[in-house]
Amino acid sequence: KKCQENRKSEEDNEDGAGASQSSSTKNRGQLSSANTPYLIPKSLIISSSLGGTPITMEMAMELRKMLFGNTFHVFNYEWKKSHFKFHEPHSDLAYTFEAERVGGARAIQMAVQANVIKYFLFTRKDENCQLQRNITEEKEKKRKEKTVVSFLKEVDILWTAGEGQKATVCLVTTGSCFLPNKDYKTDNFTESLQLFEFSQKEMIEKFIFEHIHCFKDEGSHGVILFLYSLLFSRTFKRLKEDLDCTTPHLFQLSLGNYNCRQALVNLMLTGRASPSVFNGDLQYDDQGNILQEPLHGILTRSDVGYLYWNREQLEHDKLSRVGSMLKTPKLPIWLCNINETFSVLFSTNRLLLSDWKMEHLFELYFYNGQPSQTKTVTLTVATHSHHWEGKHQKDDGDPEKRFPSVEMTIRTKWEGAVIDWNGTVPFF
Repeated sequence: KKCQENRKSEEDNEDGAGASQSSSTKNRGQLSSANTPYLIPKSLIISSSLGGTPITMEMAMELRKMLFGNTFHVFNYEWKKSHFKFHEPHSDLAYTFEAERVGGARAIQMAVQANVIKYFLFTRKDENCQLQRNITEEKEKKRKEKTVVSFLKEVDILWTAGEGQKATVCLVTTGSCFLPNKDYKTDNFTESLQLFEFSQKEMIEKFIFEHIHCFKDEGSHGVILFLYSLLFSRTFKRLKEDLDCTTPHLFQLSLGNYNCRQALVNLMLTGRASPSVFNGDLQYDDQGNILQEPLHGILTRSDVGYLYWNREQLEHDKLSRVGSMLKTPKLPIWLCNINETFSVLFSTNRLLLSDWKMEHLFELYFYNGQPSQTKTVTLTVATHSHHWEGKHQKDDGDPEKRFPSVEMTIRTKWEGAVIDWNGTVPFF
């Protein structure tokens, strides 16, 4: 019953927000100036003869409902301008994306970023594999393009969402594939999608390589294209099975922007849009009463893990506490949600999570995607030292300054750890 009330309240709030945003548009099926602030350049639009399946009105409406909960909300300018762009090839952050400062697209960019790191550290078959060397030594343009396609080890994300059987890539073609009606608000983008389905992973990698510009160039709407590809790869049938009564759709409206719900984050990490971060499915409430509908958590360990820190929410919401499935992934890479801002923590030591002796003293690397960060931060973590709170017992002032959120996030995995920033002024 509580889940049903939450769902109704949430949909009412978002419908109200959508109604206020679109009140000036009398005919939602018609083109309006609000829909066209950021059009895709012609050079990034594919030919309709390429062989894809044109999107239908029914598909587009289902897509909108899965994302927004209705067919009238559309992506704002911040989402439309988001794409996958690496930093300069010879910079200290050559392996990283230039992420959005704020907003929901950042979560997707950082999730794909984690898979870039996975590729360069643990997938690429080079001797003496080192993250910085692997990227900064890519000097020739063609080699650079191959490096860029490695980030579309986002293909791994799509392939996992399709349960290792099929995956779909969405690109934009010329013109609209269907004639909208009054029950659907056009965005002059979704209506032009062509869907390309692949049953072999090698073929989808080749296809994305050939159309890499459709994801990485300015004006490409690259992040939205990846998001659409992810949902079609999972299929709407599976998505509805993944979700539960706590999550009617995948986006949450906050401060005028659409942010990714946990289900979408989990879909990128595990291939399943589980709405919660605890292990397994929850059948009973805190009082031992059976729930009307089970709450869906994480069923298996994935290559990339997840850490979460939000002081206020963790104190009041037990369900926000991350389970061991996500805290202990197969590889030492974590997508981090720190006070609702996404970043990445990782280690270059593959054995970190499989050999307990490695966890006594080790290094973690941190990238938060902010323009102010000009190099990867190296953190030294000691788990067998004096307790971290000892040196702060007599300190006064803001707890967030005494205990940076990055440190608190790490301690959700390694309780009591002492963290050395190695000369970097603690931030985030």
